[in-house]
Amino acid sequence: MTESIYRTAPDEALVARIKEVARGRDAVILAHNYQRPEVQDIADFVGDSLGLSREAAKTDAQVIVFCGVHFMAETAAILSPGKTVLLPDMAAGCSLAATIDADQLRDWKAEHPGAIVVSYVNTSAEVKAESDYCCTSGNAVDIVNSIPADKEILFLPDMFLGAHVRRITGRKNIHVWMGECHVHAGIDPENINAQRAAHPGAEFLIHPECGCATSVVEAVSSGAVSAEGAQILSTEGMIRRPAISDAEEFIVATEVGILHRLRRENPTKRFFAANDRAVCTFMKVTTLPKVLESLERMQHRITVAPDIAAKARLAIERMVSIGGKPTPLSLDPATAEDPGE
Repeated sequence: MTESIYRTAPDEALVARIKEVARGRDAVILAHNYQRPEVQDIADFVGDSLGLSREAAKTDAQVIVFCGVHFMAETAAILSPGKTVLLPDMAAGCSLAATIDADQLRDWKAEHPGAIVVSYVNTSAEVKAESDYCCTSGNAVDIVNSIPADKEILFLPDMFLGAHVRRITGRKNIHVWMGECHVHAGIDPENINAQRAAHPGAEFLIHPECGCATSVVEAVSSGAVSAEGAQILSTEGMIRRPAISDAEEFIVATEVGILHRLRRENPTKRFFAANDRAVCTFMKVTTLPKVLESLERMQHRITVAPDIAAKARLAIERMVSIGGKPTPLSLDPATAEDPGE
């Protein structure tokens, strides 16, 4: 399986050295669910981007080593302005976040004066600063429903999540940026339906807040993939689900890195990727030697200009304060009309 090539047997001496230096630096190590298994295993906290940023804000540690991608480290820096946030490898980018920059957003806003901007959390700090709200896939519908019906909305950058939100809300005045995650765009209905045929009785788990599973959410909401036996769950909901489910097998529609945590915390159950080639190479650039080097050299520090951080923080705080209830998994394709652009 493709996921196995990113699994490296940990060097016990290296792991011990990382922990020793982290203690000396008063550092906490945060790892996203899509990181290599050995990186997840040495982390103090493992989770999704927003959950990890909240852990960064809560911790008493003065140094945060963020094993994720650049926009996540920026969000942690915005929410923890008095702490040092380190990203082990500056090559850890995000294909979805890269689909729009602040200049492009300002031009789009100029074409729609007065529109409300709703940005997915997978965006740069500069884009968040130009936004009225940030959102996760889990609360995007709630945020859009909180906006007066007569207000135009610019939704960015994930076109799959945008299409899903338009279908669920029925709003015709949502304009959607045509961005996508290169990894999750590859998880298509054909992959999913093939896996479900190979594993009848398996539950189908869709993670709505882990970056980019939104293409799958859209496929379910449009009727291209059956909603039967499917669950849309947060990170912790996905991790908890196997323990309370009678199912022995689970098909997981997101980046394959989360399978490590699912298997580790549910050793008697079996988990299958909807597409085992759904690997984010940006997430996999972080390795244990790079984590150690980041700690030893205190590199690479992620900072956000105070004026940008202040504006972005407002959009992020609005995201945190609104909603979070699970959104409807599907609509009847016979009665649900996609309003279109």
